[in-house]
Amino acid sequence: MSTVKIALDPELEAMVEIARAASARACERYQEHLVRSVLVEEKSAGDPVTEVDRELDAMICTALARRFPEAAVIGEESAPSSPDETARLLARELVFFVDPIDGTREFVAKTGEFAVMLGLSCAGRSVAGVVALPTEGLLLAARVGQRTVVEREDRSRELASVSAVAQFSAATMHISRTHTPGIAEPLRHRLGVGHVLPCGSVGVKVARIAMGQAEIYVHGGSGAGRWDTCAPEAILAAAGGRLTDLDGARIDYKARDLRLARGIVATNGALYAGVMSAVAWAEREAKRVGMD
Repeated sequence: MSTVKIALDPELEAMVEIARAASARACERYQEHLVRSVLVEEKSAGDPVTEVDRELDAMICTALARRFPEAAVIGEESAPSSPDETARLLARELVFFVDPIDGTREFVAKTGEFAVMLGLSCAGRSVAGVVALPTEGLLLAARVGQRTVVEREDRSRELASVSAVAQFSAATMHISRTHTPGIAEPLRHRLGVGHVLPCGSVGVKVARIAMGQAEIYVHGGSGAGRWDTCAPEAILAAAGGRLTDLDGARIDYKARDLRLARGIVATNGALYAGVMSAVAWAEREAKRVGMD
């Protein structure tokens, strides 16, 4: 990363301001949680939610709605349950997708690996995003087609770029700390990936790829939401990387199903084609040995 004097466009600066405030609050609540654990509920089996998720969801969504009244806002904890209401929101050209605490399991487990994320889509494509890492004092912001900026606690800014690693033997692949997909081990073996590093939160994993600290992340199957990918896709694309689903398709942010059916592939770009060439085989192998 190179240190430069950087000013973002007014829209992205406003997104950064909102994410910065939410990240500071998330850090405060996390410090409280380390002393006295927050109450944890389950939205569904294996899908935890806390009062912190809900507080930050309301904080971010309210701020976005006030600053960008022309845009729709869909938060993970406040997403409409009605298909008709979802369709009404997605009919807007501009739609924000908010994940107030990406990595709730890690927040609850006190690992510190969680992110605050807000992404902006236009006509169904991710165009801008902010991913804040509260416990690390970092915030990544980007508009697709420009450059990814990393802001530190002292408000200094640097440009971030993915690594130039082009050999799988020198690459680091992030896998989920709490729900490793069945295709991860077959994929690692097939490609000869040199290093595998467990990590929590989609946002944290993609941010590390965008900053050149890792090269590959694969999330298998369904379950992730579009709030998990909108902001990370923007910061990774602007840093020179690439994020798609397991079929190589770009994420459609106008799709009425807010959950992704075909997982996530995120890479530094140089390794993307190689990863995609092995995904289908890894899925078949995972199924064959009962790991899917």
